[in-house]
Amino acid sequence: MKKVHVISLGCPKNMVDSEVMLGILQEDGWIVEDDPSQSDVLLINTCGFIQPAVEEAINEILDLIKIKEQFPEKLLVVTGCLVQRYQEKLQKEFPEVDLFIGTEGVPDIASLIHGCMAGNLTKTLQIPERFLMNARMPRQLATPFFRSWLKITEGCSNHCTYCMIPSIRGGLRSRAVRDLVEETIRLEQLGVQELTLIAQDLTAFGNETGGSNKLIDLLQAILTQSSIPWIRLMYLYPTGIPDMLFDLMAAHPRIVPYLDIPFQHVSDHILKKMNRRYTGDDLYRLIDKIRSSLPDIALRTTFLVGFPGETESDIVLLEQFLKDVKIEHVGVFPYANEEGCPAEFFPDQCSEEEKSGRLEHILSLQTGISTEILKKYIGKLEPVLVEGLSRETDLLLEGRTRFQAPDIDGCVYINEGEAHPGDIVLVRIDDTQVYDLIGGIERGRNEDSGPEGKHFSDVGYKRDSNV
Repeated sequence: MKKVHVISLGCPKNMVDSEVMLGILQEDGWIVEDDPSQSDVLLINTCGFIQPAVEEAINEILDLIKIKEQFPEKLLVVTGCLVQRYQEKLQKEFPEVDLFIGTEGVPDIASLIHGCMAGNLTKTLQIPERFLMNARMPRQLATPFFRSWLKITEGCSNHCTYCMIPSIRGGLRSRAVRDLVEETIRLEQLGVQELTLIAQDLTAFGNETGGSNKLIDLLQAILTQSSIPWIRLMYLYPTGIPDMLFDLMAAHPRIVPYLDIPFQHVSDHILKKMNRRYTGDDLYRLIDKIRSSLPDIALRTTFLVGFPGETESDIVLLEQFLKDVKIEHVGVFPYANEEGCPAEFFPDQCSEEEKSGRLEHILSLQTGISTEILKKYIGKLEPVLVEGLSRETDLLLEGRTRFQAPDIDGCVYINEGEAHPGDIVLVRIDDTQVYDLIGGIERGRNEDSGPEGKHFSDVGYKRDSNV
């Protein structure tokens, strides 16, 4: 039997690519092997979006090269964003790698590996033409069976000055609504309880065809033609969100009260240098509009600190913004120059010490805000999607409310009651930590549960980078 060991790095969008490659390989007769020493092929799907991701990918490649040195007969295949970004440079740096495949090689993964094994490929670097996945492609979920990502677009046409995505992934390409609904139905049949729509920019869905409100059309189709209880929206551009979305969410609670809207900054002159098409005042107005329509919503955003030209007064604006609007979930990252981005050559670059100090300051401020926000849940009864045994101790279960996205936000530690992964149960919140909630299952008052026969002791999955 042919065996493949797969490592997937990076964002959920990259994970979907890995899942499609897994599906194609399994249809071709390959078996996924956790132990790399027992595998015929070592496959790593890389991220190359920012420097820390590049470094992580290179370290993983080096670890696989060490395995290949012990077992020279194994095929080492590197795919994904790192390859698409660096191409020949990467090929020269790692001659031990047998095959490099860019981001667009997903549908050809099996044939390319066969060609390499048979010695039929004339090039070890393969950069195929742009492609767009569809529902007919096989896909093997690497997430727990009860939740999945739905990637609705590929690429991006926003051209923020700090971002490599358009050059790596190409311009915006949107999938058809009927195709996405077809995939949604199949995921529901697999037991998915939570479907998270993802893209570089959800609000750009269908823009390249000249359509308007295509995201609303998609959500209405998913609501009508499926019954998945939780639908989550991630990565919306601040100025692209139609008011119709808030009305739809208010009318259909299956779209969970949670929006991930990356702001990146609130200073007008920094936003302009970033090529973000809004101002700080626009963000204040947006939050007021969202909370007026959806009072119980949880918002998530991200900020970059240390962007070229940023001053202490810009940080004061950001600090005041966070104090004013009190966002539930905030990610803060230090800006880093990326080779090939316009911002790499901007004047007034911030020092690493300035970036570090500003990062720590904003994170410390947000920690206090998050701690206070969570206290509002004490005494409340909240639906919780059970993930399984806690990562902290097998004496607790772990799950998430509608206000917590998988893998990036906090969780709910369940200290009383029994449930299975994929169950949606009602939990009475008794206590909080900085980012997490604690409570017990309310006896006799459960939501719809997941597929029959799935016990948390029966379902194993990994939260690290290995698929």
